[in-house]
Amino acid sequence: MQVNPLEKSRSQVFYEGVHDGIPIALGYFVVSFTLGIAAKNAGLSPFQGFLASLFNNASAGEFAGFSVIAADAPYLEILLITLVANARYMLMSCALSQRMRPGTSLWHRIFVGFDVTDELFGISIARHGLLDPFYCYGAYSVALPGWAFGTLFGVIAGNVLPAMLVSALSVALYGMFLWIIIPPAKRDSIILRLVAVSFAASFLLTHASFAAGISFGTRTILLTVLIAGAGALLFPIKEKKEADHAA
Repeated sequence: MQVNPLEKSRSQVFYEGVHDGIPIALGYFVVSFTLGIAAKNAGLSPFQGFLASLFNNASAGEFAGFSVIAADAPYLEILLITLVANARYMLMSCALSQRMRPGTSLWHRIFVGFDVTDELFGISIARHGLLDPFYCYGAYSVALPGWAFGTLFGVIAGNVLPAMLVSALSVALYGMFLWIIIPPAKRDSIILRLVAVSFAASFLLTHASFAAGISFGTRTILLTVLIAGAGALLFPIKEKKEADHAA
């Protein structure tokens, strides 16, 4: 069987992933540093914060998890809120799995799905032709350590820096979430309305007497599922039908 001279080797594809993943890793280090401050406030040690980010590369999911840990929530509640916050990554993993070349093993598909994030999904899905899992591994090999070590140093900084500075750094994480929701909210009025509803509902449940017995994590899970579900039912996204389908 002759090898196509134009076909790249696994090492070439891997290093292309490393090249494309380096800018993402640098951005992750900065963002996860502020996440480490939240981990420190939740009582995690530097090593625990490092492990949390090593096995859960997701800003929203980790922040939600650290928040309920700080509230002394039970393990089941931590599991559920992390699952809800990270649910979209299951869809991204399925999409990437459909882009892989025929014959790609189930294990490769599972490992690629392990570290899917918005940014890593974006560079992977933008590749021309069928996706080689070793491209994803190359990008993951620099992006994931950048995220984990950023959290590690954030926890260390939270233990060393003055309390006033730690409090100021904690606000930076909320700025990141605003950066995530403001651009799509400006483009889509439906998203803007759903964000406004979520803010209002969260405020009301926090101060309503009938919800006093509901923990922070349970409130977040309920609001996320109900508002996201209502948005999907009332305002479904219309898929664009492509005229031509690639073989």
